[in-house]
Amino acid sequence: MPDAVVILDSENHIEWCNPMAERFLGIDGGKDAGQPIINLVRAPDFAAYVQQGVYGEPLELKLARSEELILSLRVIPYGQDQKLLLCRDVTQASRLETMRRDFVANVSHELKTPLTVVNGFLETLVDGRIKFTESRSREVFGTMQHQTDRMLRLVEDLLTLSTLESSAGLSVEVEIDVGALLQGLLDEGAALSGGRHRFLVECDAPAVIVGSDAELRSAFGNLVANAIHYTPPGGEVRLSWCIRDSGDGEFTVADTGVGIEPRHIPRLTERFYRIDHSRSRETGGTGLGLAIVKHVLTRHQATLEILSEPGRGSRFSAIIPGRRLKSAVTRSQPRVLKVALS
Repeated sequence: MPDAVVILDSENHIEWCNPMAERFLGIDGGKDAGQPIINLVRAPDFAAYVQQGVYGEPLELKLARSEELILSLRVIPYGQDQKLLLCRDVTQASRLETMRRDFVANVSHELKTPLTVVNGFLETLVDGRIKFTESRSREVFGTMQHQTDRMLRLVEDLLTLSTLESSAGLSVEVEIDVGALLQGLLDEGAALSGGRHRFLVECDAPAVIVGSDAELRSAFGNLVANAIHYTPPGGEVRLSWCIRDSGDGEFTVADTGVGIEPRHIPRLTERFYRIDHSRSRETGGTGLGLAIVKHVLTRHQATLEILSEPGRGSRFSAIIPGRRLKSAVTRSQPRVLKVALS
């Protein structure tokens, strides 16, 4: 059975248990037979539940040993004063429910802030008693536009994530010239930077990626935008492409920005996970960019590698499997080589 089963007597002593019960509850069916189960599973909530005598609802219990387990336990009286203790592992379901609640709370919070700003200005304008000068009006409408743009970006990213998660696989795959892709990312990055950063683009080996052009441009564009947002003016953003010895392709965005502490790196691709909430809002980030990157790369059987050190910048590398690459030596698109832009 995939669930844990323990047979208890009228005094809650262990009569028998299956291997899953030994694994989940940390008991031994041979050595612990005849022992009170509340002495072996030391959790106040569990002891109270087993001893209460009324078992209408299951108990959700979190156990921390070698791995964190969340169990749903239920006691069913049967036979001559015997009880059946059933335990089911609901760790994954509980985590998904927590993620769902956090997701709803985060979306609500992210939308509430700009809506509050816009609503406050609209109430003032509708009231009519306060007259704005021309310069003040431009400032007010500029702020409202900035906040509505922020909401639009959030909604667009949410729709993108929803599309990626709901579709089974890539519906359309095309050949994407890496040189042209790098040139497009450079142009977009330079426009976003507005001359505040230096750019360097290197393409060591011309190649073609077989995949979704729109999705890969979105993922790589998010990496470039993050590098720009978290690199102070005067810093450098480097875009590079190379073929590894394994035959896999490596697209990398490296910056000289603020860097990331090691404890944050494993969680960076979680939706709405932010290292610095105030800085993220200043840069206009939605907190969904790296989640989109992760989903796009997964759909292309690719992976994301992150190296970073506080104060010394970050390096994000998308590793594209070799089976998705083709040689581009004969293609007509120009090869991008060490192009610097400041």
